[in-house]
Amino acid sequence: MDWQPAPKPAELTESRLLEAILSGHFPPNSSLPGERDLAEQLGVTRPTLREALQRLARDGWLEIQHGKPTRVRDYWREGGLGVLAVLAQTPAAETPDFVTHLLEVRLLLAPAYTRQALEAAPAEIAALLEAYPALPEDPAAFARADWDLHIALTQKAANPIFRFLFNGFHKLALLMGEKYFTYPACRAHSRRFYTNLLACARAGAAFDAEQLTRRVMEESLALWQDVQKENR
Repeated sequence: MDWQPAPKPAELTESRLLEAILSGHFPPNSSLPGERDLAEQLGVTRPTLREALQRLARDGWLEIQHGKPTRVRDYWREGGLGVLAVLAQTPAAETPDFVTHLLEVRLLLAPAYTRQALEAAPAEIAALLEAYPALPEDPAAFARADWDLHIALTQKAANPIFRFLFNGFHKLALLMGEKYFTYPACRAHSRRFYTNLLACARAGAAFDAEQLTRRVMEESLALWQDVQKENR
């Protein structure tokens, strides 16, 4: 049996505080109660509370300053990728369409890092894509394969900023990718992209790959918007 380890007290405390923030009990720009009072409310020790607060501060939810009350950040304005991943998994939060926004980001970035990757390592990208025709018709499998491709492209690109950005998107990209690939039309569209990109990689056609990627990213965004309209 695959036993799952029990959550640690600090992890449970972190989850409870996060739930309180997202529910509006501790709204953005409010101050948390003092450490002693908050620890009593949560029924935990102060060291456990401190660990949970530090974790939330690290991920962008809180601002801790010595001698001042702990402030709940305005996470929609000040949050980072860790905040984004949590919001995307929180149905109760009034969240935007993260799939659309991720597709918009890819449209801006993917053509450039795809061209750079095929300039630097076309054979390696081709080797990865050769297995893609065998992808099963499964949204999770497509999401993983799509992530593997884009992270490989950013890793081979000359500009290191691409890979730093995409490393931070891992959890969110898989979650949103599975939503996107729920629709057969989206899977079919990506299959064609993988086939055509493989041909570019085999030919070492970096410029063609850049043009292909830009067109496909534009089509992906339009396709997602269309399927959303149809399913409302």
